[in-house]
Amino acid sequence: MSENRIIRLLKDYNYVVLFLALVVLSLVLMSRTSYYQSSRLLAWTNRVAGGWYSGVSSVGGYFGLKAENDRLAAENARLRAQMESSYVSFVDTEFEVNDTVYLQRYTYTDARVIKNSWSQQNNYIMVAKGRDCGIEPDMAVISPDGIVGVVMSVSEHFATIMPVLHSDSRNSVKVKRTGISGSLVWDGCDYRYAQVVDVPTTHQFLEGDTIVTSGLAGDFPEGIPVGFVESAENLSGSGFYKMRIRLATDFNKIDHVYVIGNRFRAEQDTLMTHTQKGMSR
Repeated sequence: MSENRIIRLLKDYNYVVLFLALVVLSLVLMSRTSYYQSSRLLAWTNRVAGGWYSGVSSVGGYFGLKAENDRLAAENARLRAQMESSYVSFVDTEFEVNDTVYLQRYTYTDARVIKNSWSQQNNYIMVAKGRDCGIEPDMAVISPDGIVGVVMSVSEHFATIMPVLHSDSRNSVKVKRTGISGSLVWDGCDYRYAQVVDVPTTHQFLEGDTIVTSGLAGDFPEGIPVGFVESAENLSGSGFYKMRIRLATDFNKIDHVYVIGNRFRAEQDTLMTHTQKGMSR
């Protein structure tokens, strides 16, 4: 800006500049000569500064939520691993000795979701933990609210999950109230709902019945929430219900999951393989 332009601006707005200068001078004089005016001026500046720092703090707090969520997820994983359902009890009654030993069966590893789909026929989820954190294929995955799916593929630092929102997904579940088992499947329509099939019609259901994992497949611990019964169709001539359930997990809002490791999975699989070979002879 040239010197002539500055002079011209001062000439055009000289009254405004003079007014502002007098206001500032009067405020300074009042703050020095009057305790009341000084305190009011100080209070006003504190409010302005406080509002500014509050805004800055809110923004900083927002960006700090990610770190806090990661910390809470890790803590929840640790607490889940301490639940009674994560342990298996071995009771030794030989020689009239009644001694119960608890061995941890399930471990929980928290993982952050970095890619998620829920509107396709076959959906996938990717998490930012992999082989370096002990994640392996076929491990069960849950959210803080309920069942999610099963680990499909693993790299060094990442893992992909087949959620229940997949045409090939099939999980063993049961009606919590009655203990009657069935299979969880998805028809590819609405991510909020799934179906439970192979539930015998000899057992009645109630609207709102809770569906949980059965624990029979060896991947999910027993009792993990799956969903809530909304209706059921009696498949004519089959002897089974097809239930429509509202899923406990909102797949549109997943940001953290827990990958479950079964410490006895290899032993169980080996025993089952030997059993099947023996039956085939």
